[in-house]
Amino acid sequence: MAFLDLRQQAERRTPDELVEHLNRFELGLKFSAGVWFFAPGGGRFHDRYVPDQPIAARLEMAAKLADYGLRAMEAHYPNEINEDNLETWKQFARDTDIRILTVVPLLFWDAQFEWGSLSSPIPAARQAAIDRTIRTLELNKELDTDFAIVWPGIDGYENAFGTDLVAARDRFAEGLAEAMDAVPGVRVAEEPKPYEPRGHILYGTTYEGLLLAQKVEGLIQNEENRKLLAEGHALMTLNPEVGHMLMGYEDPPYAFSLVLEYGRLAHTHWNSQPLGNYDQDLNVGVIGPEQTEAALYVLKMHGYQGYFGIDINPERMPVEQALRNCMDALRAANDRINSFDHEKVIWATMHPHQARGWLEAYLIRQRALYPDRLPPLPPVW
Repeated sequence: MAFLDLRQQAERRTPDELVEHLNRFELGLKFSAGVWFFAPGGGRFHDRYVPDQPIAARLEMAAKLADYGLRAMEAHYPNEINEDNLETWKQFARDTDIRILTVVPLLFWDAQFEWGSLSSPIPAARQAAIDRTIRTLELNKELDTDFAIVWPGIDGYENAFGTDLVAARDRFAEGLAEAMDAVPGVRVAEEPKPYEPRGHILYGTTYEGLLLAQKVEGLIQNEENRKLLAEGHALMTLNPEVGHMLMGYEDPPYAFSLVLEYGRLAHTHWNSQPLGNYDQDLNVGVIGPEQTEAALYVLKMHGYQGYFGIDINPERMPVEQALRNCMDALRAANDRINSFDHEKVIWATMHPHQARGWLEAYLIRQRALYPDRLPPLPPVW
């Protein structure tokens, strides 16, 4: 099982050490994509605009993007990857060098999960969710993935009156710990989302995700898992999605930095999104490109070494073009932050009283198409 060491994410650096790190370290833009959006379905209010595609056809589409930078795929069990098509996936990985990065338990679709999956108060439904999670973790181990994403999309409520919310959160965390102990050594990454499809989703913000991680690790008992925890490794981690952060009015740089502070950033999902609103899964950089840059800079500051997962809903353009656009947007943003004068940036943030407005003026010029047409920037020191 691939087990990336995340402990260095939590390293604290002095300003001088941080500048040295920023000058030396560059984000390795390894891109992954979810097979689910290769043939987007319809929504509540419109029919699908493109025909459905079988998994084999979707993988053929993905294979053509290998030369453009696609390095890994993500899929749900059992609807997208399962015992019947597992060999198809394995052959795809062998033929293309596009690996299977994560297998995600489908815990939000089935009618049996109407009242929740791991948090369900109905014993049969909750046991089915635990069993599915265990089988998914087994597949992750067999396929040598990096982690298993878990999204509690259907675990939540609309009317909280009279609901024992602590008990619901306990059931979710205990069910996840039970599954992880049944298949030790597999890292899990929770993906927070504040709402949709439920009115309010459990563990729906980045901050709640960190609480879930601590809670689950406190429940884990398997000896192999306890050994990893004793060595300082995080077993319960996060897969924050930029769009979900913005749905909850979070600031992506701040939210990412919190996860990195505790060495729990296993994966990242990228798209763009207006504040609040429904989950739009727009292409990276369509809205708020400066937020993309700020988020990338935080990841660079902490030495993030994981993948950059594209999670979009390209209903009105070919998925191949949408993925190229997203990869290019991240590449362009990464090139821009790498070009910054890190020593001046860090000095300005550490001496705000002596650099009033300087950083804003610097960023304006860095983003300007013709910076030489603007007045020269006064020296920061």
